[in-house]
Amino acid sequence: MPTDAHPGPLRVLVLGASLRAGSSNARLASLVGRMLTDAGAVVDLAAMRDFDMPLYDGDVEAAHGLPAGALALRDRLERCDAFVLASPEYNASVPGVVKNAIDWVSRVRPQPFKTKHALLVSASPSLVGGNRGLWALRVPLEHLGTRVYPDMFSLAAAHQGFTEDGGLTDSALQERLSETVLAFLRLVEADARYVCLRRRWYEFPGDRTEAPVTQRAED
Repeated sequence: MPTDAHPGPLRVLVLGASLRAGSSNARLASLVGRMLTDAGAVVDLAAMRDFDMPLYDGDVEAAHGLPAGALALRDRLERCDAFVLASPEYNASVPGVVKNAIDWVSRVRPQPFKTKHALLVSASPSLVGGNRGLWALRVPLEHLGTRVYPDMFSLAAAHQGFTEDGGLTDSALQERLSETVLAFLRLVEADARYVCLRRRWYEFPGDRTEAPVTQRAED
């Protein structure tokens, strides 16, 4: 029987999903990581360049299996209770490298996105802060069963949005980001530590919604 016991602090993977050195999204990922650490979580801060993988090709998968980068990302996801993606926006959508990583990792069985909560954030020099890319990013993650947090955070004019110590120049935005991160962490805590609460998820095929405690499909 499931219990309310959850040893140790919550574990959160924070991934800066840009390959560019000095990326604003890497800075935003670092800031979110510090906020989570201050709130008592154990943070695994990572960068997309840590997970090298070719473009997804079914023939390559059949011949050689999953690349080491995809398996490494799978391992990091499996060790966490939740993850944060700080993703840029390319042409109003998801960067190819991010979608490619999701496609590769989704081939693992059991696939690791299904049981995770995710918070999406972005930073961009544009006036919309990469928000359109986050809406597009929700689609594959939610399709795979990730519980994507409803509130997202986008930092516009990011090239002038950070202080020298890595905070945000706009104190109101700093406060909103902090509130969003803490609310997300409270939701993760409720799901991870109080699994005996009666709850049901209706939105994803494969969930046994008649169960007192949800039995989540893994593949």
